[in-house]
Amino acid sequence: MLIDDKGVKLGVVPLSEALDIAAERELDLVEVAPQASPPVCRILDYGKYKYQLQKKEKDARKKSKSQTVKEMKMRPKIDQHDYEFKTKAIRNFLAAGHRVKVAVFFRGREMAFLDKGREVLERVIRDCEDVGKVEMEPRMEGRYMRTMLAPLPQSQKNKKKEPSKASNKEPSRANSANNDEGNVENNK
Repeated sequence: MLIDDKGVKLGVVPLSEALDIAAERELDLVEVAPQASPPVCRILDYGKYKYQLQKKEKDARKKSKSQTVKEMKMRPKIDQHDYEFKTKAIRNFLAAGHRVKVAVFFRGREMAFLDKGREVLERVIRDCEDVGKVEMEPRMEGRYMRTMLAPLPQSQKNKKKEPSKASNKEPSRANSANNDEGNVENNK
């Protein structure tokens, strides 16, 4: 199947004739769909075609949001305030759309207590589950136990926020209803 430079289908044409037509118009014969039956070839300026493809790819890269990987290091005996501070930073990274690698570093005899490090990582996962999902389960890599968290897509973030807002509003309505009843009883 041959398509000319203006987009008109010329039908099934022998290869030698297609090459002659392309040479007449001072253009190239390019096979655009080799797996089709019959294969589809197009007469076009190949240099211009490649340039347009590169331009499209460049525009697509510009529009796509790149995710950088942030790393947060912790220790198995991390203090409560340090843990909260680092967890807050992890949540901010996830909210900004970054992937986060959380690592627990073991020194010396701490290697005998790997379960402490796993507990820290599982606690981080629990505390960040509303803004991120686990991409890689906690596993040992040398003296580090690592896990990878990825940000949730926007649709999932919105779904998780809505139920919590609704549940927070309902009790306040119930409290105001109780207060109204109390006022009615006092007025009697």
